[in-house]
Amino acid sequence: MKSLQARVTLAAALVLVVFIVLTSLALERAFQSSASAAREARLLGQVYLLMAAADSQGDALTLPSSLAEARFSLPGSGLYGQVSDVAGVPVWRSVSVLGQAVPFDTGLAPGVRRFHRARDASGRAYFVESYGVIWTVGPTPRGYTFSVAEDLAEYGRELAGFRTSLAGWLGGMSALLLVALLVALRWGLAPLRRVADEVAAVEAGHRERLRGRYPRELRALTDNLNALLAHASARQTRLGNALADLAHSLKTPLAVMRGALSPASSDPSDDPLAEQLTEQIGRMEAIVAYQLERARAGPVLTLSPPVAVAQAVGRLVASLAKLHAERQVEVAVGVAADLSFRGVEGDLLEVLGNLLDNAYKWCSARVAVGGRREAGVLLLWVEDDGPGIPAAHARAVLERGARADLATPGHGIGLAVVREIAIAYGGELEIAASPLGGALVRVRLRA
Repeated sequence: MKSLQARVTLAAALVLVVFIVLTSLALERAFQSSASAAREARLLGQVYLLMAAADSQGDALTLPSSLAEARFSLPGSGLYGQVSDVAGVPVWRSVSVLGQAVPFDTGLAPGVRRFHRARDASGRAYFVESYGVIWTVGPTPRGYTFSVAEDLAEYGRELAGFRTSLAGWLGGMSALLLVALLVALRWGLAPLRRVADEVAAVEAGHRERLRGRYPRELRALTDNLNALLAHASARQTRLGNALADLAHSLKTPLAVMRGALSPASSDPSDDPLAEQLTEQIGRMEAIVAYQLERARAGPVLTLSPPVAVAQAVGRLVASLAKLHAERQVEVAVGVAADLSFRGVEGDLLEVLGNLLDNAYKWCSARVAVGGRREAGVLLLWVEDDGPGIPAAHARAVLERGARADLATPGHGIGLAVVREIAIAYGGELEIAASPLGGALVRVRLRA
């Protein structure tokens, strides 16, 4: 997941879900305990009411036909009562027990009270409250168990209602908390978005540094970025000035020396010394050009504005078509219009220019150039239908000053410069056989 806001939102949502689930479980458990305790107290009160209503008549314990709790007199009402002797034989049952197999307790010792859940033969569940007592009936005390039961239907309805209410309230609170979290997160990450927008503006060339005011946590980052931009700009300026000065200072002396050794009226090959000096001057020019290009390829600006690859290819192809107009070279361009290069435009032109220039020199009639982005890497390639480069010579032609054919014009630094630029951008250069029959040169640039 590439979005920081999405990652934080997802993590917070997961934490919120876990918290809500655990909270709902805890509240439901507390509600169940409270409701169960309330029913225990209520049923115990019903037991005491039965005890208060009980009376002895002769040797028997009797209860009135009509009790204060009307549900005892209504069959299937959900509230049931029974009084049993020490042998477990019922001596009284409420009218509500009619047709029911309520699991009453029997045989409790005097003074023992019991509250629990029980099920009848059909699986129906009840709360059962029982109390064992000693009752004096006539001259002999006798033991009885007063037991009251209530089915769980009403309890289940209360629990279901509580769950519905709890889900509604917790769901609403969760939505509000999530919205509040998103608002707070958006407000908290606003400085990061401003940094990203300003960096994008720097990449597009609309500004030279970050100018926003940022929180203390981001100030070190923005200050370092501004220092890096200032250092890179100053270094680029110094490098450009140094290159311009060096090129200007060497261009004229070399041109004068070459002109002095190669007058129009004479052939340098007639003079061995002049021929040797001319060759050394050529080597000097090649070495100077190579070192200048190597220096140019050194500083890579990661915040450079994007360069359209298709436009750069179009300009180079147009220039080479004029230069080699007599050959009528057919060029196939396979570069998407939206393909971009994030780096120094001169580096891209140097890479494509050297590769295309070599392809034009060595091709028979066809040249193909293409590019695409794969896994964050810019892949460029140029191929031709010429004689190609044998695999045994592929490594050698990448060395500075090395040339595949001395009869072909050039200084033998083109591929070496391309390789240096590729390495500077964390990439590589590869030479292979082309389906067209000639050489295929691929360059990978992490830009």
